Amino acid sequence: MSGNSGRRGIWGAITRWAASDQEVEAEELRDDAREAGCQPLANVDDRTTVRVRGVLQSVTLQPRLGTPALEADLFDGSGSVTLVWLGRRRIAGISCGRRLVATGRVATFDGRRVMYNPRYELLPAGLE
Repeated sequence: MSGNSGRRGIWGAITRWAASDQEVEAEELRDDAREAGCQPLANVDDRTTVRVRGVLQSVTLQPRLGTPALEADLFDGSGSVTLVWLGRRRIAGISCGRRLVATGRVATFDGRRVMYNPRYELLPAGLE
């Protein structure tokens, strides 16, 4: 074990102590996604197919041209993407605070990052 890791451990503990709850949660989400082999949203290029992991921060029904569309904002600690399921009013298990893994192609639409009709895997509750 190098001398740096000890200092980093102490510095990390001090940094976490001084950080806000949101900063600590974001760090935990980034670590969780990295350990699961998922790409950080901050590093995802437009029009690429990716696998991301995070927590749903909001879930809304947004009709698009008369067709229902369920939208959920997924945050992974580094960035966010709006997951859009066209033709769906609701999906069992998709709710605020739920953690999941989503796979699909990221695009930018109206200045925000979106993933249309992604494949998803709901993660068991209690992974916090």
